[in-house]
Amino acid sequence: MLILNNMEAIHWVWAGLVIAAVTLTLQYVLNRSLGVSTGLEKICSLVSDRPYFRRPALQQPGAWRLFFLAGLLVSGVLSALLGGGWETTWAAGMLDSVWELSSEMKVLWMFIGGLFIGFGTRLAGGCTSGHGIFGVANFHRSSLLAMVSFMVAGIVTTNIIYRWIAG
Repeated sequence: MLILNNMEAIHWVWAGLVIAAVTLTLQYVLNRSLGVSTGLEKICSLVSDRPYFRRPALQQPGAWRLFFLAGLLVSGVLSALLGGGWETTWAAGMLDSVWELSSEMKVLWMFIGGLFIGFGTRLAGGCTSGHGIFGVANFHRSSLLAMVSFMVAGIVTTNIIYRWIAG
C-alpha cells in the first residue's frame, strides 16, 4: 500500500523491468550511463562558467539527460494528480516524534542534509541512482563499494538518530 492516498502499489517487478530496459538501452544503444547527479551537473553546465562544469564529460551532447530529469519531475506530479492529489505538509514522520523542530529548523535540517548529499555524491563519483542502478548492474567495483558505503552510512545514521538520541 502506498502512503499517498492509500493507493495499491505497482508490483516491484514491473519497475525493475523498466529500469533494466532503460539501463540496457542507454549502455548498449547510446553508450551512456544513467545518473541523476550527472543530469544536474549538465543543467549547471548550461548556466555556469566554472571550470568544473566546463570539463569535457559535460560538454558532450547530453540533452537526453535534461529530458530524463524533466520526466522524473513530470511523472511524480502526474502520479500524485492521478492518485487524488497531494497537500503540502511540514510533517517529518519519526523525526517529529524524536525532536519537535520548528519549520525553520526543518528547512535548515534539509539544507544541511542536502549539502552532505552533494558532498557525498562528488566524493563517491556519482549518486545512488548512478552507482546503484547503473554501476552495480555493470559490475563496476567502485559502484559496489559506493553502494555498500551508502547503505552502511544510512543504517548507522538511522540508528544514531532513532535509537541512541531518541532512546
